[in-house]
Amino acid sequence: MTTKEEARPLRVLQLTDPHLMARADGDLLGVRTRESLQAVIAEVLKVHGQPDLILATGDLAQDGSVEAYRVFGESLKVFSCPSVWIAGNHDHADNLAKVAGKYDACDRHVIRGGWQFVMLDSSVPGKVFGALADSELDFLAETLEQHPDLPAVVALHHHPVDIGSDWMEKIGLTNRDAFWQVVDRFPQVRIVLWGHIHQEHERERNG
Repeated sequence: MTTKEEARPLRVLQLTDPHLMARADGDLLGVRTRESLQAVIAEVLKVHGQPDLILATGDLAQDGSVEAYRVFGESLKVFSCPSVWIAGNHDHADNLAKVAGKYDACDRHVIRGGWQFVMLDSSVPGKVFGALADSELDFLAETLEQHPDLPAVVALHHHPVDIGSDWMEKIGLTNRDAFWQVVDRFPQVRIVLWGHIHQEHERERNG
């Protein structure tokens, strides 16, 4: 390995909300979702090259079908790195977990390249909004307590902040205060990632 390769920053790819379906021609609002995902993957490889880790942050399937998750897993085979998947409001959590297991994508805590990644399930069966169960908040706190010296990325599906959209405000993380109370206890948390909103949104907290 060359010195240049050793010095390369960790590359983490977030893939979110592909909304795949069992039907190959399935579309969402006029967009064929399988084609859209393939276009995103091609752009990633062209512009950024191979990542070191993929975080798939929910709504992987629109119809919750096993076939949709299988297609997602097969699509990721062009990458040479591991991936971890979490559910969004459109996902069928059991089907997702079943297929994710076949692709070794079930880990909830990953340490890679001097960073730790904590994956949280904010999905609520049958609901568009999200919430973190007490067990998820406990898992977050316990995991961060065990690794206080590693910078952390926390990922979930639902947005835990106000993004300036009245209608999306109602379908975000409903217990965001409880989430931030945990996060604010751990200064090693550097990044919180989410999906769900289908747009870019970036802000700094306590910076």
